[in-house]
Amino acid sequence: MSSQKSTADTPAPIAASPEGTPPAGPKKPTRERGRARVAALLAAANTVFAEKGYDAATMTEIAAKAGAPIGSLYQFFPTKAVLADALLVQYGEGLVALMAEVEAQAPALSPIRLGATLMAVLPSLKVERRAAFALIDARPDMVAQQGQLRASLRTAVAAVLRAKAPALAPERAATLAVTVLQMMKGAAALADDAGGMPDAVAEMTRAAGLYLADALNENRN
Repeated sequence: MSSQKSTADTPAPIAASPEGTPPAGPKKPTRERGRARVAALLAAANTVFAEKGYDAATMTEIAAKAGAPIGSLYQFFPTKAVLADALLVQYGEGLVALMAEVEAQAPALSPIRLGATLMAVLPSLKVERRAAFALIDARPDMVAQQGQLRASLRTAVAAVLRAKAPALAPERAATLAVTVLQMMKGAAALADDAGGMPDAVAEMTRAAGLYLADALNENRN
């Protein structure tokens, strides 16, 4: 038992894996205590990456932010790159989960209310979104992940629109989704502004609702 603890508390090197050796992935916790620790580590990493960016952030600072021993961080995430990958996966899964909730609610929402609900999705993950963009900006190898994330989000928006208007043709839903997603990004950017700009966010939200009311009514005619 003691030998296992010693191994887990020994920090893994941050250096790249030997040539020809695939990099280690994150360790999956099997107990509730481990899952809570990983959640705390990921939350701390999101905050640190969002505030400092990928290059300036350190594993030591992230562990301290989580109130965890540095060995625990390395136990679950052997390198900073592995941690960054895990955060992007978490962000993508969080977006998909939120969009699935909106899709389930869509049939009962008016177009105006649906627009407001969609505009609130990205701002609700403000820290995670800032961290994800910081990671993508610092690592060119993540460009592909960014494209996949954007495509998944467009697909999710189209699914929401078709849930609200089942007769909407898939091609039309895909076209509308591109515009709606741009509005969602615009609302998030305004919400991220240092001043907050709540009036501008409200106007963007109103515009999205009116756009959906017009587009979905057009589908019924």
